[in-house]
Amino acid sequence: MTSHNDVLEGSTVLVVGGSSGIGLATARAARAAGAEVTVTGRDEAKLRAAGDRIAWRVADLHDRGSIAAAVPDRLDHLVLAAGDSAGIGPVTGLDLDSVRAGLDTKVIGFLGAIQAALPALQPGGSITLVGAASARSAAPGAVGLAMINGAVEAGVASLAAELTPVRVNAVSPGVVDTAWWSGFPAEAREAVFTQYGKAASIGRVGTAAEVAQAILALVANPYLTGAVLPVDGGPTVG
Repeated sequence: MTSHNDVLEGSTVLVVGGSSGIGLATARAARAAGAEVTVTGRDEAKLRAAGDRIAWRVADLHDRGSIAAAVPDRLDHLVLAAGDSAGIGPVTGLDLDSVRAGLDTKVIGFLGAIQAALPALQPGGSITLVGAASARSAAPGAVGLAMINGAVEAGVASLAAELTPVRVNAVSPGVVDTAWWSGFPAEAREAVFTQYGKAASIGRVGTAAEVAQAILALVANPYLTGAVLPVDGGPTVG
């Protein structure tokens, strides 16, 4: 049976949004599997802390030129993991500028990064987008997130059909314990974690490392494209 290591050994991987959370966990897992990994982000201090064997470039997803400068001459796998909490909140008072910012990052920004990377992407390589379970769930206060991530995940099949033989997939994580939640009050964060843990079949929230392993599974499977993989612990109730 082919392992992640067999596929990734000696390959080149670019993780856009790889300075923290799921992106950083993916970069470290890919490097451990033998890939040559580059991460991008806006915070140089975080990028420097990614790991001694991980290359990094300061780049802003809203600046296609800076992303293009981070793309290696030969690229096997692109992972788009950037994102924040833009668009969260009840619709009655939802900050629409925040929703626009979220769309600018995870829709326009992702498409720009794909355009920048395509000349270097090798046939049989892959693009993996990080969406979110908010695209599929009915959660009060998450309509902005749902529409942002819904747009990301809706584009996967069309991208896969258009870009073959480059494969395109996405992961759709549920609640994952990362720095994404650091902007929320501790009590609110713990309440969400507790509620989600009770709803999930697994009985807890996820970790960035677990989502990273799902990303590498998509990257490593040469017969898998056009898929959106839920990585959510199997929630069974709202």
